[in-house]
Amino acid sequence: MRKADALSLNAHGAFSRLLDPDVYEPLPDDWLVGITDVVDSTVAIASGRYEDVNFAGASAIAALGNAWGRFDFPFVFRGDGAAFALPPEGLLTATSALRQVRAFAATHLRLDLRVGLLTVCDIRAHAHDVRVACFAPSANARYAMFSGGGLKWAEQQIKDGRYLVEPGRYATDPDLTGLACEWQPFASRRGEILSLLVEPSEYATAEGFSALAKEVLAIVDADPRQSHPLPDEIGRPKSSRSRVSAERWSNVVASSDFRKFDDGLRLTLDCTVEQIETVEAVLVAARARGEISFGLHRQSHALMTCLVPSGGSGAHLHFLDGQDGGYAKAALMMNPDKLRKASPH
Repeated sequence: MRKADALSLNAHGAFSRLLDPDVYEPLPDDWLVGITDVVDSTVAIASGRYEDVNFAGASAIAALGNAWGRFDFPFVFRGDGAAFALPPEGLLTATSALRQVRAFAATHLRLDLRVGLLTVCDIRAHAHDVRVACFAPSANARYAMFSGGGLKWAEQQIKDGRYLVEPGRYATDPDLTGLACEWQPFASRRGEILSLLVEPSEYATAEGFSALAKEVLAIVDADPRQSHPLPDEIGRPKSSRSRVSAERWSNVVASSDFRKFDDGLRLTLDCTVEQIETVEAVLVAARARGEISFGLHRQSHALMTCLVPSGGSGAHLHFLDGQDGGYAKAALMMNPDKLRKASPH
């Protein structure tokens, strides 16, 4: 069986390079795109079930990687769900893994995990694309970045009830080997932890959005550590449950997904108040011009949520979010109707 070797992506060590549209390569038409999403995740988070929601989202990546036998396929963790791509011969593997994590979420987490699967051809037939690039923040970490609007369109289709993977009759528990969630909080050292989502509007050009994203990045990169929310090995809290060596901690910091591109910017940053206000002013002006939609949420702590195996032996990818809802709260700012629904009465 061919193992996701149809893509040969150049790895980029500078995140700013991932903001250039020309570094993304189109997925083949016959590749599969999978989407998972916790139904009513905002309500669950508002009721204090953030960790369950996060675990359900990460479980899909772990289950698929273990079933496929490797973790070198493109995927992205979204807090309350995940998205991934596999070559066509992964259909049975993906279908089985999605059924397993759906049943697992219902049985063990009491969450309704929506799961869907479609082809890149399906997406392109509706005037969207799925393009992929590789971000390598360290020697042991490789993160896929997506552009083209295809994942966003696919997610909405699945939320509308299309391309759903129906439950299996005899679902077994997924293999979640390598998945670990420590929920380790890290206080802001510079002001506030910023969770930021920025997405281009349907009228925006790729070049225009790239220029705006670079403007935002220039503001938050003014800090020598590029507003990284995790402390370095010297400043790491002694109470950390990880108790890892300084060398290993450096790898953890370098392998964390505090910046990613998934049909838009997703950032978890430790910023000064002035930086946040400057970024917000830039984004408010861009939104007024009809170029983007955005949501941002401020909180006191970042949260190291879950980690999954990476392609290398013993290597892991570490997912970060804001402790007080993070990306989910930022997403609510983009959708006032969902915000009202999730607010306690």
